[in-house]
Amino acid sequence: MKNRCLLIFASAVAAFAVSAPLSAHHGNAAFDSGKKVTMKATVTEWFWANPHCFLKFDVKDESGNVAHWAAETNNAPDMMERGWTKQSFKPGDEITVTVEPVKNGKPVGRVIEVVLPNGQTLGMAYLKQ
Repeated sequence: MKNRCLLIFASAVAAFAVSAPLSAHHGNAAFDSGKKVTMKATVTEWFWANPHCFLKFDVKDESGNVAHWAAETNNAPDMMERGWTKQSFKPGDEITVTVEPVKNGKPVGRVIEVVLPNGQTLGMAYLKQ
């Protein structure tokens, strides 16, 4: 009986140990892999946090219509290794941003690269192709 309880407990711990990391894994199915869209934009918000940082920006089309975009990056510690900081952007900054958009055509994506007003380029090395 004691061995059976120990076996059940060990199995439960093993199942939890394997499933916990999997529950935090995020899929990439929503993104149009390989497609890049580059836009001139105006920063509206830079959200610096874990598990992902978010860059929100407005893009005007040829007719003057504004699309409100939101694009994710990695977590803050990974971003710092690539030269990004909490102060990288402020509302009103004019940037050029390249994103990998979502497949459904909504103004959402994943940041590949941003060119700042001073000409500095911030990139996501793992996404460059």
